[in-house]
Amino acid sequence: MPNIYERIGVRPIINASGPSTRLSGGILDPEVADAMHEASQYCVDIAELQARASEVIAEITGAEAGYVTSGAAAGLLLGTAACVTGPDPGRMNRLPDTEGMKNEVIISRSQRNFYDHAIRSVGVKLVEVGIADRYSGAGVRDTEAWEIADAITECTAAVCYVANPRALPPLEEVVEVAHARGVPVIVDAAGQLPPRSNLQAYISMGADLVAFSGGKAIGGPQGSGILCGRRDLIMCVALQHLDMDVLKPQWNPPVTLIDKSILPGAPHHGIGRPCKVGKEQIVGLLTALERFAGEHLDTRAAAWRDRIDELVAAAGDIPGCRFTIDTDSRPSEVPMAVLKLDEPVAGKTALDVVLALQGGDPPIQANTGRVSEGIVLFGPVCLKAGEPERVAQRLREILDA
Repeated sequence: MPNIYERIGVRPIINASGPSTRLSGGILDPEVADAMHEASQYCVDIAELQARASEVIAEITGAEAGYVTSGAAAGLLLGTAACVTGPDPGRMNRLPDTEGMKNEVIISRSQRNFYDHAIRSVGVKLVEVGIADRYSGAGVRDTEAWEIADAITECTAAVCYVANPRALPPLEEVVEVAHARGVPVIVDAAGQLPPRSNLQAYISMGADLVAFSGGKAIGGPQGSGILCGRRDLIMCVALQHLDMDVLKPQWNPPVTLIDKSILPGAPHHGIGRPCKVGKEQIVGLLTALERFAGEHLDTRAAAWRDRIDELVAAAGDIPGCRFTIDTDSRPSEVPMAVLKLDEPVAGKTALDVVLALQGGDPPIQANTGRVSEGIVLFGPVCLKAGEPERVAQRLREILDA
């Protein structure tokens, strides 16, 4: 029987790249999908549900509080807004007009990326610091903590730090210089899971807010994310995200999420209101997060490795190519199959191979992160049983093996 996508005229793909948003994320575990379906059959107060989510996220991450967002980018937007306005509903109502507010966010020049548009959308200016000589090949240095300290002024609302294993300066140093001036640090850790330990690592280093994607390694709904950190900032996040179309006598949010006693009144719908999260996404994310936090990662990594082993074995020897498995990853990380074309094979470059895979039936999506090096990458997270062999067969056809 045709699946739901075939019935509505959309082609399913074989996702040998990974759970990216462009490729619709990952594949939900049945337990997560069942939880979302069950959640859809009831109505609840969303503030109460987010308050409970805050407790669960806090317990797992070690943060004071947490919040379910519509992806990590929404977490960056909401977190930035919280740092700019604090608990001032008047300021919340004026965003993205930041006149008279702290309206600058410092970021290392080497950490600029497409996703920081979410930060700029609050109405702030990004202040770039440092020069990434190590990336240009002109030297070995990158941004240093003193440069961040030197850039802090009375207009600085926050420092944004984009986490990855090679990020510089070290987060602890950034936190030290920022906190010395009373400036919060927001960490973009969207794709930094696994390892599972990162759920707590950035908070333990002193970050004030940390954003994770919920739809990648955690295995939650694709349109979900986590923001965790200081309780006062999470309150400001909630105030600028929740539906505020409620009469004052009716408005009684859980005090664990929003302490309305310190507010002159409720704000209007906030700048984060377009980033709505449904009850289904909140419940699905919490279910997936508890599974992820409780999983034995070696077991899951072994299943991923089996998929990659199947792909490489099925591909066999392809003249002019080297097909290996990335051995640099730690056991808790995602193994990758690496197809290296020593030179164009059958007249095809690495990019040609990617395009040929994508143009087949069904389309097969591979990871293009290293095509400029003549390398095509394949990831196991979204591959289902039988698909590694289909990818390998298609590769052999394309490369005339």
